[in-house]
Amino acid sequence: MTDHLDQLAGRLKDRFGGQIQGLEPARGELALVLSPAQLDGVCRALRDELGFEMLMDLTGVDYLEYGQGEWATEEATQQGFSRGVGAASFARLSFHDAPGGRVHEGPRFAVVYQLLSIRHNQRLRVKVYCEDDELPVVDSVTGIWASANWYEREAFDLYGIVFDGHPDLRRILTDYGFIGHPFRKDFPLIGNVEMRYDPEQQRVVYQPVSIEPRVLVPRVVRDDLRYEAPDEIESPDA
Repeated sequence: MTDHLDQLAGRLKDRFGGQIQGLEPARGELALVLSPAQLDGVCRALRDELGFEMLMDLTGVDYLEYGQGEWATEEATQQGFSRGVGAASFARLSFHDAPGGRVHEGPRFAVVYQLLSIRHNQRLRVKVYCEDDELPVVDSVTGIWASANWYEREAFDLYGIVFDGHPDLRRILTDYGFIGHPFRKDFPLIGNVEMRYDPEQQRVVYQPVSIEPRVLVPRVVRDDLRYEAPDEIESPDA
């Protein structure tokens, strides 16, 4: 870690001690890992005592397929990748056909908070893992940072994470009556229903999705003459 991250880590350890589950340096920033029970108290201290007065962002994370890459392969031939032509992920399929099993060990859902201290010109990432995979719940931080209001509604809408104590926890991006949470890894890419305007009924109607899932094979960049400049290609007569 750099000097300023070492100093920040030292201040966090001195202030919170055993309340911290982990400190993870990544990409020039520090991630503070907490349990849900410690979230409210630690966040208030981060704002009031350590100067992290701004919540810049908040998002959910679904670790259901973490570490499993559909395009992972050791072969890329003239015909393309050796994988990526089958339904290898949950999202290709419907809820009823989704395969069982887990890849990631540990809690499935987490909430990540991006904090900024203008006073100290520092950023801090706070991560909390939800204890229950079936009903992920963490405390709302809207009473600490007002900007969390819509962020928490977004995470609730897209990931199904419940924020206990939120003043108005309801969907914010999906339609009224929407079923499911579209950023969960087991939500099908094609969705479950589609919407269209029915000219006979003169209104918008919902119906089961009619498109079939298909796999898009990405472009393969090959080391051949197609990517050489004309003046770099040797003539056969040379």
